[in-house]
Amino acid sequence: MDHSGHGMTMDLPPFTLGRGLEWSADPFFLAACLLGLGLYGWGVVRLRRRGDSWPVGRTIAYVVGVLTVALVMCTKLNDYGMVMFSVHMVQHMVISMLSPILILLGAPITLALRALPVAAVRGRKGPRELLLALLHSRYVRVITHPAFTIPLFVASLYALYFTPIFDFLMGSRAGHIAMMVHFLAVGVAFFWPIMGIDPGPHRPGYLMRMLELFAGMPFHAFFGIALMMGSTPMVDTFRNPPASLGIDALSDQTAAGGIAWAFSEVPSVLVLLALLFQWYRSEQRQAKRKDRAAERDGDKELAAYNAYLASLDARSN
Repeated sequence: MDHSGHGMTMDLPPFTLGRGLEWSADPFFLAACLLGLGLYGWGVVRLRRRGDSWPVGRTIAYVVGVLTVALVMCTKLNDYGMVMFSVHMVQHMVISMLSPILILLGAPITLALRALPVAAVRGRKGPRELLLALLHSRYVRVITHPAFTIPLFVASLYALYFTPIFDFLMGSRAGHIAMMVHFLAVGVAFFWPIMGIDPGPHRPGYLMRMLELFAGMPFHAFFGIALMMGSTPMVDTFRNPPASLGIDALSDQTAAGGIAWAFSEVPSVLVLLALLFQWYRSEQRQAKRKDRAAERDGDKELAAYNAYLASLDARSN
């Protein structure tokens, strides 16, 4: 059979998890994952060699994040995802919502800023200086602003799946790769200002970050419900699944909607926990700074406040 316009002929047997997890690497994503792991490992080793520490938890989060990308793009989940809406939705949810969160918790930009050498000649721009310039650029300010990230996050669902754009992209290998890269990039742009450890142009207070999170998440649930309630197949790519799969297109679409609806809760919980932990750590650091300042100046702030209360009491008498 023709594999969704990619020129690949294969008869996929009925889907099982074991078959889906068999190795079937996409060359682009395999190379990208290996490069990402290699560069991160280089940064950690460079810090360790000069005596600097790097949290093990960040390394674990980043590695697991990259491996989740490999899981959905370098196994037969990617093959089944070309012809089964439900499997494709697993790919989409993982690569756009789970992978970005884990990768961001690994703080790769912070690692790069610490590991990359400073330009040897003053005024000359090396990789570290170029990265800093990018972080402070107008482009990054725009793509990480909630007014941009939230609409883009929503449009990546509705404007893609409910228009001919999705079928066009699924018609070629390059289009499919571009779509998956887009999902990953949108997820990173959406979650970076909310819970990312790395420096960025937008870093609102913790309460505002929670509001940004919950402003985007319900649209995934609504999208899933729309698929589940559909009385006919809504995406042409998955309208006629291969007979060898033994599935019904409408039932598969309902399963895809259920996955989208259920998965919308997973990142919400993960990000909320990360935010609460970061908030707690921030309060702890602030309390320690105040304690150190009080030790240095003899707690002048408290003394001034007590003097203020005493003056009020004297006036009342």
